[in-house]
Amino acid sequence: MIRLVLTLLALASPVLADNASDAIKCKDGAAHAAQFEDAVRVNIRPELRAKLAPIVAAIRHAENGRAGREYGVLHPKALGKSYRTQAGWCAATVQKHYDRWVKAGKKGDFLESLARRYCPVGADNDPNGLNKHWLKNVTAWTRKIEESK
Repeated sequence: MIRLVLTLLALASPVLADNASDAIKCKDGAAHAAQFEDAVRVNIRPELRAKLAPIVAAIRHAENGRAGREYGVLHPKALGKSYRTQAGWCAATVQKHYDRWVKAGKKGDFLESLARRYCPVGADNDPNGLNKHWLKNVTAWTRKIEESK
């Protein structure tokens, strides 16, 4: 029933960038695409959805996490939880960081700033040093998703 409601909401709302939703649908299926859309709708302001939704979708592709880590969110309230929870935490993180970045005067590239905060190189929770690839991967996925319009 929840899947049906989320799917109907997603179909009724043209506020998201179709390419971001399509990228999630291709990767994770229609039910998860509806959860992604709900997470973006709840956590990202309407005027920024077209700009930030592709980044959230790109993070999903770059992180490529297993169940409970789909978006790479390691906070105890999100780790091991549902797909919707992971997507929501990721979307909220992107929105909050975008606001901090704007408040700081848009210094540097947004994705570079997000990478430094979201998954810093040399972090204790990155023993294999994989965070060094995050920015390149998210940037490439964001471009691919944006260009698929």
